[in-house]
Amino acid sequence: MALHRVARRLVPDDVFDQLLDEVVEGELAAGDSLPSERRLAEMLGVSRPAVREALQRMSQTRLVEVRHGGATTVREFRRYAGLDLLPRLLVRNGEIDPAVGRGVLEARLAIGPTVAAMAAGRRRKPDLATLTAAVADLEAAPDPLARQRAALAFWDVVTDAADSVVFRLMFNSLRLAYEPAIPALAPLMEAEVGNLAGYRALSEAITSGDQDAARAAADDLLRPATTAILAVLAALDDPDHPGEGETR
Repeated sequence: MALHRVARRLVPDDVFDQLLDEVVEGELAAGDSLPSERRLAEMLGVSRPAVREALQRMSQTRLVEVRHGGATTVREFRRYAGLDLLPRLLVRNGEIDPAVGRGVLEARLAIGPTVAAMAAGRRRKPDLATLTAAVADLEAAPDPLARQRAALAFWDVVTDAADSVVFRLMFNSLRLAYEPAIPALAPLMEAEVGNLAGYRALSEAITSGDQDAARAAADDLLRPATTAILAVLAALDDPDHPGEGETR
């Protein structure tokens, strides 16, 4: 285990972050037992209450199983963790994990058209007015980064209009994972967030209550950029793929 002493005392957040990284990076494998609270406190240079709080958080996120009077065992995070772990998995050490990025994009493409169709089916008047305003904000956005944020706000409204707490929570998790990567993805996303006609078409389909048209418009809007970015991520994830200026 590559744990290091924490510079400040009573910092359960730092302890939690280190333990989480060890699990995500595979340094702590499923089935491994963590050292005792006392030993972890010694290794990290913190108090036992700080370690205890961090372990409670690890247990709440289902990354470890804490047995009273027994060992604390690491769980397989792919089986037990929730979407709240997604932001940590997507951006690691300042870089996007291509495999996780692919999953986020695939989920976006799968969920977006369904949510749009649900919003058209519910067709709630307050949401429709907000949707029109969201399109106007997108049209007024001055640069690619602003357009990306305006596009997220547009989908925020669509998700609310779908009136599903499950899809709302899924969107929240996907958004938290996606937002740190916005600057890096800006060039690849510009064609999508600059497709004002596509956003207008989707807004009009939802406003008119046409579920099939809303589903199709959402797919038309999301699919091109998704396909392009997936190709880039596949290249990044392929060690045999030549970099810029290289040949095989």
